[in-house]
Amino acid sequence: MQEPSITPELIAAHGLKPDEYARILDIIGREPTFTELGIFSAMWNEHCSYKSSKKWLRTLPTTGPQVICGPGENAGVVDIGDGQAVVFKMESHNHPSYIEPYQGAATGVGGILRDVFTMGARPIAAMNALSFGALDHPKTRRLVHGVVEGIGGYGNCFGVPTVGGEVRFDPAYNGNCLVNAFAAGLADADKIFYSAASGVGMPVVYLGAKTGRDGVGGATMASAEFDETIEEKRPTVQVGDPFTEKRLMEACLELMTTGAVISIQDMGAAGLTCSAVEMGDKGGLGVKLQLDAVPQREEGMTAYEMMLSESQERMLMVLRPELEAEARAVFEKWDLDFAIVGETIAEDRFLILHGNDVKADLPLATLSGSAPEYDRPWAETPPPAPLDSASVPSVDPIDGLRALIGSANYCSREWVYQQYDTMVMADTVRTPGQGAGLIRVHGTDKMLAFTSDVTPRYVRANPFEGGKQAVAEAYRNLTALGALPLATTDNLNFGNPEKPEIMGQFVGAIKGIGQAVAALDMPIVSGNVSLYNETDGAAILPTPTIGAVGLIRDPATAITGQAREGHVALVLGETRGHLGQSALLAEVFNRTEGDAPTVDLEAEKRHGDFIRANHALIRACTDLSDGGLALAAFEMAEAAGIGVHLDADDTATLFGEDQARYLIACNFDQAEALMIAAGQAGVSLSCVGRFTGDIVRMGRSEAPLAELSDIFRSTFDMIFG
Repeated sequence: MQEPSITPELIAAHGLKPDEYARILDIIGREPTFTELGIFSAMWNEHCSYKSSKKWLRTLPTTGPQVICGPGENAGVVDIGDGQAVVFKMESHNHPSYIEPYQGAATGVGGILRDVFTMGARPIAAMNALSFGALDHPKTRRLVHGVVEGIGGYGNCFGVPTVGGEVRFDPAYNGNCLVNAFAAGLADADKIFYSAASGVGMPVVYLGAKTGRDGVGGATMASAEFDETIEEKRPTVQVGDPFTEKRLMEACLELMTTGAVISIQDMGAAGLTCSAVEMGDKGGLGVKLQLDAVPQREEGMTAYEMMLSESQERMLMVLRPELEAEARAVFEKWDLDFAIVGETIAEDRFLILHGNDVKADLPLATLSGSAPEYDRPWAETPPPAPLDSASVPSVDPIDGLRALIGSANYCSREWVYQQYDTMVMADTVRTPGQGAGLIRVHGTDKMLAFTSDVTPRYVRANPFEGGKQAVAEAYRNLTALGALPLATTDNLNFGNPEKPEIMGQFVGAIKGIGQAVAALDMPIVSGNVSLYNETDGAAILPTPTIGAVGLIRDPATAITGQAREGHVALVLGETRGHLGQSALLAEVFNRTEGDAPTVDLEAEKRHGDFIRANHALIRACTDLSDGGLALAAFEMAEAAGIGVHLDADDTATLFGEDQARYLIACNFDQAEALMIAAGQAGVSLSCVGRFTGDIVRMGRSEAPLAELSDIFRSTFDMIFG
């Protein structure tokens, strides 16, 4: 087949700027072949090379005594004691999900699960953080249905419980939804598998499903803005098969016990290209591939297509040659392809053969390490004008609560998570809808807690405080269960980094996140950057999602109870009534004014330590965030099926979103003991009401719990059911 000529139009279509192409010519000293152009495009796009973000990602704290493996591998690895480790990561599948919602979301789940079991861990939990456009936008309903069905379709078939997540709606996501997928698994701390190849002449083995034409150019597509040609990008979306992935996981984990695996890498973004280059580069070796040996499900595939296909459920491995027969037998047993497609070589070369033709011959280390790295110009986000509190009308507290729980952003998410299997594997302690998810570490007394958090309107108003707040809220969600936060993964979703104001959002958020994870001892151990989330020049809200994992060593220290009749309601932390960028302002008055709330990291740490130290006195606990005390108290009451009476009736006290606060439910004697402990610890603890009866009352305003519960639980279904 005649390969196309390398033209400026073809170069631009591959997402390469003229100066980047000039760098390619300098590196190889000649015009690249069509396949080589595709390889450079894949390795140098934003999705794979992080060329706009590397400078700032290096500033994030990534180490700690609990960290076994930080960023740079398929997933992060954190010690949880007793020779065990939790392996986890979060990554985006935004662009594919907007183009083809079911398969885009499904393969996002598949990809993140592979990242975990590639490290030798069996997945035990999944979460997802979803952002969609306005409810009245013509695409929103189809996207919500497709994405939720795709997540459930893949995760349920694979057999991993979905234990948490978030869903939001804002017009800023009209042209670019966000689908951020999280997965965590368990492994023996001394049996983690890495991707660095070692040894010359070692066989490079292709494992799993056959290669097709789906997903060709997917990584490059994910590194570009959308425009009116969006429908033409549909073939770049991968197609997933969860049953094949389940077999692939079992085969890989079985193979890892044989000692045959030297290194292993998931074929994710940019498929065979990225996996082979990363394995060779990390091991300081070259790689030679013979594409005739690649299992193919379509006829007449070209070298370009095979190297850039993102067909799912595939792995690349460097194998101990003496154990080839044993390894092959494992994959044949699981009815999966096992093919030796190349070998490691001493020379610094990435040599691709198709038949007798050399389709690519590139310096491998340079290909990997010489991707452009940009110090993009950035403009600091100007401080927002302070909110004039006098301009916020007082609202009847129950009317304000009705507005929140009757909105798509703050009603129950039952319609979503009831489509997910939350109990498979039988270790789920806490299902979605009650705060952080909780999973037993099978066969031990330990439990792991999981959460994902960000408030994009805060980040837009004040990227630094918004970045801090995303980490702080994750910290509080884990702490409210009695868990000790261990570490975080991030999914940094932003618009076009070539715009200084967008890059300024990114830089501000990174600075805030870095400060918060350092102060709260939650290092970033893995993550993903998703840029160019724009359509026709309109960017999404800056959305740096934080996924976090916490540990409960002794089940007796877990705080998993519910409010009961007669329980006292206490707030830990100071309430000043911050309404800037609040949920009340957005949902009731359709206003996004003022600054984000300030995050006092010392107070966050002090209050978190207080909760854990006094767990025995606390029956139920939740953090205060969106919607403030009013929404938190209602949700705690509604989950327990009991009324709540709050003393306050003013708007700022009830709906303010001051940070570092928790709502606690306990009996009177425990409340007295907590007050004494709070005085000794120097923290603010105040009684704000009690849980009783079947009425929700705030000041003198009240409504039956049953009426409010019906609004809360039926709204999402009425919109999307």
